[in-house]
Amino acid sequence: MKRFKTFGLGALSAVACLFLLNGGNALAQEHPTEHPKAKTEAKKTDATLTMADLSKAIKDYVAKDAKLKGGYFLVYDPVSKKTLEMTLDKVHEDRLSKVADGVYFACVDCKATDGKVYDVDIFMKGDKSKLEVNEVSVHKVDGSPRYGWAEEGGVWKKKPVGEAK
Repeated sequence: MKRFKTFGLGALSAVACLFLLNGGNALAQEHPTEHPKAKTEAKKTDATLTMADLSKAIKDYVAKDAKLKGGYFLVYDPVSKKTLEMTLDKVHEDRLSKVADGVYFACVDCKATDGKVYDVDIFMKGDKSKLEVNEVSVHKVDGSPRYGWAEEGGVWKKKPVGEAK
């Protein structure tokens, strides 16, 4: 749990630096300003890593995490100050994106033991041989967004819903 609390800011900073170095290409849109966007709309994220590989990596990560933690994918929610016990419902394969060299984004829906549906944003880094999750955050609760994305000086940053452009 502490890993997500302390690692989240560092991971977000690292992703922001990668965006800056990459020229800031990047915002995806389930709706404007909601998700980082792929550099291309191709089915492959790079020469060797396909969207299917990325989807499988996300599913495997969630399954492994749940197996280690009593059958649930656990995510600390700083807003409610609770650890959410969730099961994976859906990987939004249309929203899998390469956002920088070696950095990938996925949006997943999870059902929690509290009866709510959570839209969770997951960032991974690496390549086909080794993808690691470096950030997990609750984006929406029962369809209500907690944040959006806004570009500042070529870097995409999370912003409160009213401030995202």
